Amino acid sequence: MSDIYAMRRANGDWFALEDYGRICVPLFHSSHEAISAGLRNSGMLVFTPVALDKQALNEMASAATDFCMINDPHNPLSRGSRVTLEELLRTMNSPLESTTPSGS
Repeated sequence: MSDIYAMRRANGDWFALEDYGRICVPLFHSSHEAISAGLRNSGMLVFTPVALDKQALNEMASAATDFCMINDPHNPLSRGSRVTLEELLRTMNSPLESTTPSGS
């Protein structure tokens, strides 16, 4: 299973950005990347990285939340790649991230 992290406050709030009028939760490949991004974004300093599970993703999705994968925590969070809930669930169920092209 592949871990994906988001930033969460002690009161249960998730860190999110407004992007074109929609709420977007930045996601990270590791807790280290999440912390690195947090150091560059002062609004994230009171949040800690949390490995997501299906329940958390479904809660966020029910709130009409978009997701964006942050591939480089040193870039602005607005440069994240949009991902769907289905893509995230598929990634979380994958035993390893595959680099083999499909159809091989």
